[in-house]
Amino acid sequence: MTADARTWGLDSVTVRYGRHVALDQVTLQATRGEVRALVGGDGAGKTTALRALAGALRPAEGEVHAPGLARIGFMPTAAGVWRDLSVDENIAFAGAVYGVRGATLRERRAALLEGSGLAGATARLAGALSGGMRQKLAFSLAMLHRPELLILDEPSTGVDPVSRIDLWRMISQAAADGAAVVMATTYLDEAERASHVLALDAGRVLIEGTPAQVRAAVPGHVATTDTPTELAYAWRRGASWRQWSPDSPASGEAPVADLEDAMVAAAFAKLAVAAGESAPAGAPVASSSIVRSPRAVPSSVPAVPRSQTGDADAAPLIRASAVSRRFGDLTAVDDVSLTVLPGEIVGLLGANGAGKTTLIRMILGLLPASAGELELFGQVPSRHTRARQGYVPQGLGLWAALTARENLDFVDAAFGSRGTALPEALTGAGGRTVGQIGLGGQRQLAFAAALGHEPELLVLDEPTSGVDPLSRARLWDVIHEHADRGVGVLVTTHYMQEAEQCDRLVLMSRGRDVAAGSRDDIVGDVRALEVEVEQWPAAFRALSEAGLLVSLAGTRVRVIGASTEQVRDALGIAGLRGGILQVPATLEEVMTARERLPA
Repeated sequence: MTADARTWGLDSVTVRYGRHVALDQVTLQATRGEVRALVGGDGAGKTTALRALAGALRPAEGEVHAPGLARIGFMPTAAGVWRDLSVDENIAFAGAVYGVRGATLRERRAALLEGSGLAGATARLAGALSGGMRQKLAFSLAMLHRPELLILDEPSTGVDPVSRIDLWRMISQAAADGAAVVMATTYLDEAERASHVLALDAGRVLIEGTPAQVRAAVPGHVATTDTPTELAYAWRRGASWRQWSPDSPASGEAPVADLEDAMVAAAFAKLAVAAGESAPAGAPVASSSIVRSPRAVPSSVPAVPRSQTGDADAAPLIRASAVSRRFGDLTAVDDVSLTVLPGEIVGLLGANGAGKTTLIRMILGLLPASAGELELFGQVPSRHTRARQGYVPQGLGLWAALTARENLDFVDAAFGSRGTALPEALTGAGGRTVGQIGLGGQRQLAFAAALGHEPELLVLDEPTSGVDPLSRARLWDVIHEHADRGVGVLVTTHYMQEAEQCDRLVLMSRGRDVAAGSRDDIVGDVRALEVEVEQWPAAFRALSEAGLLVSLAGTRVRVIGASTEQVRDALGIAGLRGGILQVPATLEEVMTARERLPA
C-alpha cells in the first residue's frame, strides 16, 4: 500500500498454527481518523488478527496492508511496559527505539504525561502503578512517535471505569489527530463507541458493521419477557429475561437494544444452525467455540420472580455500619455503610483506589475494621463465617498446575463438601490442568469451586472479565439462579452493562460510599452534552484544549460536567458551529465526573 493511503487492514487473511486455524478468511479495514473495534471472547482470534496487522506473524493466505513498522504503534495485551523501569525511563527507552529525541521527545513526553494523568508519577516504577495507570503508560509509549496505525490489544480489560474513560479519550484524540485505530475489546459498551465493529468467533467473522448496523442485522428476533418459552435460547438481563427466536421481528419493530444482546443473539443463531434447528436466512455458520457448551442453561425459571430488593424482613447477610480501615496515615475505607440481604444482588462500583478491595477483604475476614461495626451472618467475620461464603477473586483462585478435577477436590476437602461436579462445558476435560483450559472454562470452574459447598453468600470480584458475550450471559444466569434461591451476592465489576444485572448498586469514591440505589437512582438527572458538527476531530480537539471532560461515541463528541455555554464558547474560539444536545449521562460518565471534577 502507498505511503499516503488512508486505509490499511487485512484482506481474506488465514492464519494457522499447525493444524489449528486461528483466523479463517478474515477481512478487516483500518481507516485513518476512525476507531474500529474487534470483539469476541478468549480464543476468538482477536490477538492473532492484530499481530498479523502489526506484521508480527505471516499469514498462510491473504494479504496484509500496513505502513512500515516505524509508523505503527502497538500495545499488547500484557500492557507493553517495562515494570522495573520508572515512567520516565520507559518513555526514554521507547524514544530511543523509535528515534524520537531532543525537543521532539520533550514535547511528546509533556503532552502524553499531561493527557494520561501521569505527570506526577514520573519517578515511580511501572510495576508500582495501578492497573489503569500502567495501561495509560503503555498507550503513551505506543503513541510516542505519532504512529499512523495504532493497534491496541484489549487496552482496558480489567481497568476501572474512570480509567477506561481516560483511555478512551486518549484513543479518540489519536483518531482525531489522524491515526487509524484498531482495538480489541471484550467490553461491548466500549465497542458501541467505535465507528465500526467486527465480531470474531473461533477465527471467523461472526458479524460486522457500524454498531447500529450490527444491532439491525442480528438474525431472528430478541424479545424481553418475564417467562421465557425456550430456556436454551434465553438469558437474564436484570429482573427480566431476553428470549431469542429464529422468527423475523414484526414490521417496524426496533432492533435489539445494544451490542450485548446482539452478540448473544448472533451466537444463538449459530447454535440453531449447528443443532439442525430452523434458523433465519443468512444466519452465520456454526463454530466450535460456541458449540462447546450449547446447553449450559439455568435449571429452571422461578415461578414467582424474586423481589429486586431481596427479603427486606430477613436479617442481613452483610451489615457494615460506618466502617473504616486505616493503614498508617492512609484511610482506605472511610465511614462506609453497606448491607446485603438474602436473595439480593448488590453491585460494588468505583475506580481503582476507591476502597472496594479493602472493603471486600474486611468482609471476608482477612482484615479487621479500624472503626465501625461489621457483621457477617450476624457475627464478627471469622474462619467460621468464611465457611458459609463462596468467593471468586479477580485472579480466579485456581491452581494452574492442578487439573480441573483436582481443583474441585481440593476445595471440597477445604470446606468439608464432596462431589462438586465439573461444569457442563468442561465435561471430559477434568484431567486437563487449569493452564490448558481457556479463560471461559476457567471462570466456570472458579464458579463451580465457589458454589460446591452451597454457600449462603457469594462474593464475586470481576467474575466475567474477558469472556465472550454468551459465556458472560450464562455466568450471570448462574448468579441469578442462586439469588432466586436466597443466596446473597456482592459483586464488583468494571463492565457498566453488568450494573443492570444488580438489584442495587453502591458507588465508592476515594474510600467513601457516595451513592447507592438503582442505576437510575445514581445517574439521576445528570445530563451530558452531545455535540453535532461536520468535522468531529476539530470539535474534539477544541473541547479538549478548553479543559472539558470529552469522550467519543462513533463520530459524536460527548461532554460531561460542562454547561452549554462553555461548550459553545469553546467551539466558537475554534471557529466551529454545530448542534448541542442535552442527553442522559451514562453511569460511567457519572462516575468519571465524581472522580475528575471538583466537588
